[in-house]
Amino acid sequence: MSDLLIRGADLIGRGRSDLLIRNGRFVDPADAGSDVDQLDADGLVALPGLVDLHTHLREPGREDAETVESGTLAAARGGFTAVLAMANTTPVTDTAEAAEHVAALGTRHGHAQVVPVGAVSKGLDGVELAELGLMARARAGVRVFSDDGHCVSDARLMRRALEYVRAFDGVIAQHAQDPQLAGGAACCHEGEISGKLGLPGWPAAAEAGVVARDVQIAELTRSRLHVCHVSCAETVDVIRWAKQRDINVTAEVAPHHLMLTTSEVLNYDPTYKVNPPLRPNEHIEVIQEALADGTIDAVATDHAPHARHDKEHAFAEAAFGMLGLETALAVVIETMINSGLLSWPELAKRMSIMPAHIARLADQGHPLAKGEPANVVLVDPAARGVVNRDDSASLSRNNPWHGRDLPDPVIATIWAGQVTYQKGQ
Repeated sequence: MSDLLIRGADLIGRGRSDLLIRNGRFVDPADAGSDVDQLDADGLVALPGLVDLHTHLREPGREDAETVESGTLAAARGGFTAVLAMANTTPVTDTAEAAEHVAALGTRHGHAQVVPVGAVSKGLDGVELAELGLMARARAGVRVFSDDGHCVSDARLMRRALEYVRAFDGVIAQHAQDPQLAGGAACCHEGEISGKLGLPGWPAAAEAGVVARDVQIAELTRSRLHVCHVSCAETVDVIRWAKQRDINVTAEVAPHHLMLTTSEVLNYDPTYKVNPPLRPNEHIEVIQEALADGTIDAVATDHAPHARHDKEHAFAEAAFGMLGLETALAVVIETMINSGLLSWPELAKRMSIMPAHIARLADQGHPLAKGEPANVVLVDPAARGVVNRDDSASLSRNNPWHGRDLPDPVIATIWAGQVTYQKGQ
């Protein structure tokens, strides 16, 4: 592995410096040899490699929609050096063997670190706990557990899961969707537009009510709770209340919930069918403020690739989900940096440092400093472009940003000292 000298990067918006990478770590730039490989970073911002808490890689089982290789290539193009692979694969990641298989796929084919997420319940059925302890003790070392796509709606099961993971500092990541208030058919924010279109409504109370229950169970069990893809103002209120009580809760927001509104579904385009659904603008404003003030800890893509035959249906019958890995940083720059709501160091905290902390990743989210793991993304703050879904590294094309003018920030991504993506190459 040859040395790499990154020249003149702005380190998280705090001033220009050189970075020298040797054997997967940052070393003193003064030690660079005369024949070292160089990367000119004049005008670029250097951020710690991004970490995604919420990626659907689909492998094993749905390699027609995504593979570990294609999904992590998309991640690298988006500036990510680690992704957490959700458990709703086929078979479900609910055993130690399944978790180790996903981790092994990442080792063999990954363009970023692949960290398996374990299911909370066997088969995602919400009835019986999965092998939480065995997955934690396996070589994969699972620390995040989620039935994402399904809510752990049984309060007793949720309590047992939180109690169980406390012993090894695990975290339960909840997909908050009360099945009585928002069942499987619910697909549009409950309000004027859902009524106009005749689509089953998904009220904000179905999310906030579950979170209100869960934060109290987390307080009872003294365990770690993480709230997936916060989409509504009421949930922000609950999380803020919980943090004021020092309850051990963290939360994430997906990029699409920072920008896209319910009005996107007016033409019944199934690209915009996502769970939880897009919400009205008043919710987006509250969520942006919550991300800015730290009530919401992290941005997570909820990258959900789908084959055309699963997405190209009438809206109510189409699969939930949209792509996000390659455009997440662009959307956060547009909504949070360009608006002045976040600084570059704060963006690094929301997209790298806090996600790595929540997932307990030992080699991610570190400072760009001597002796630290060399995970870095170089960003051009001024670059823009029109998103073309056909340019994606993903195997799927359900890209909600197609045709939009957005920042095109990622110039290079380096994971463990290796360049995994370089623009134009």
